[in-house]
Amino acid sequence: MQDRKETTVRRRKLDSLREDGEAYPNDFKRQHVAAELQQAFSAASQEELASNSHETAVAGRVLLKRELGKASFLTIKDRSGKIQCYLRQDSLGAETYEQFVNLCDIGDIVGVRGHLMRTQKGELTVHGSDFRILVKSLQPFPEKFHGLEDQEIRYRQRYVDVMVNDESRRVFEKRSQILQLLRHFFDSRGYMEVETPMMHAIPGGATAKPFITRHNSLNMDLYLRVAPELYLKRLVIGGWERVYEINRNFRNEGLSTRHNPEFTMLEFYQAYSTYEDLIKLTTTLMSELAEQVLGAKDFSYGDHQISLSDEPHAIRMIDSVADAFGIPRTDRLYEKKYLQELAASRAITFSQDMTWGTMLNELFESLVQPTLIQPTFVVEYPTEISPLAKRSVNNECVTDRFEYFIAGQEIANGFSELNDPDDQESRFRSQVEQAKLGDEEAMRFDQDFITALQYGLPPTAGEGIGIDRLVMLLTNRTSIRDVLLFPQLRPKAQ
Repeated sequence: MQDRKETTVRRRKLDSLREDGEAYPNDFKRQHVAAELQQAFSAASQEELASNSHETAVAGRVLLKRELGKASFLTIKDRSGKIQCYLRQDSLGAETYEQFVNLCDIGDIVGVRGHLMRTQKGELTVHGSDFRILVKSLQPFPEKFHGLEDQEIRYRQRYVDVMVNDESRRVFEKRSQILQLLRHFFDSRGYMEVETPMMHAIPGGATAKPFITRHNSLNMDLYLRVAPELYLKRLVIGGWERVYEINRNFRNEGLSTRHNPEFTMLEFYQAYSTYEDLIKLTTTLMSELAEQVLGAKDFSYGDHQISLSDEPHAIRMIDSVADAFGIPRTDRLYEKKYLQELAASRAITFSQDMTWGTMLNELFESLVQPTLIQPTFVVEYPTEISPLAKRSVNNECVTDRFEYFIAGQEIANGFSELNDPDDQESRFRSQVEQAKLGDEEAMRFDQDFITALQYGLPPTAGEGIGIDRLVMLLTNRTSIRDVLLFPQLRPKAQ
């Protein structure tokens, strides 16, 4: 009720501005942003500024307004930071000063022209000779302009959150920095950035339930991509031996602190390489990112102290499960019946249609993954859950695949690519059978990709890195919503 009353008052002030002339002027020319002035005149004394007229024009959103009779202070915020302004009736003129006092509110966007001064408290300040309201804010600001604490409002009205919460702004500025650093990392190693389709006639590249849309002109269903993998490998077949893409994936899954149906991935592919090469590359990448973003390889994440080593730590999935049960690492772990017995001892149940590989993965995700706090590469994923990865030459039950975990979260997934077209066709057909049994995440059969493989995919390794989870890690955020400007939310209760 109070907000509605304040909005009514602000609208009346807007009406007064309309009566006086242009309520939304577009002719004010800003000369400097706050940070430029703070940096350029950081060492200038009060006397020096008083004896030399440094003229400027600043503009931004009003964060603080303090009236002292015929003189007032206000603090404005622009894209670079904050700066104080000092307004006096005898400097502005009675009419302009009266407009400031009667019509300006916290949240308005204003322009101030004047010269620099330093107050008795030492704060760099613009002594205004001209003041204009450029945009009237009709919505009241949060009670505490320096912090919006309601998480629901922060996510639904991100524009207010970043307007008033400096910490939120820093998270997204750091996200931008991380993306720039990733591009530099791969560009400097001879990779080419590419763009592949976001709408697919056949969903593929990952086991996930896709979003379905309709193309009216073609009279056909299309699918928002779950992964760009199959298109990127087509480009490697075409002769671009190192490619990467940073873009959106879409998976029709639930919402959680780690999942959003629309998310950002980096995928890259490197010919004449193995998954072991990518483990080394990922270790280097993470170390460089941490040093460039945080200034150190050791950093805090939640209650944990993370240490990025130059030497990767790797463990086989089957060994990690054995260790979780405190049993020997024996070949019995390749038996379905033995896995069922182990699961029963921990009150874990399997559905009847689960294979050995899906059982092993279930045990891993339940018992091992949450314990992987320090950076760990888990290798040799079961072939049954890795339809695009190359089989291990030493054990056909597993593939040359890894997933990279930090603080219990999967950060990356990589493998030596399956480049045998006959094996790939067989795996696709197995996925089709899974779909017939009701698996909504199973891949479809992609004949064109099989045809592409028949032209010859060189020995290649590829990897996907979840950008959102990477940003969470490097900004110490435990919810994916904190690193997405506009996260998907459930409908607001009426």
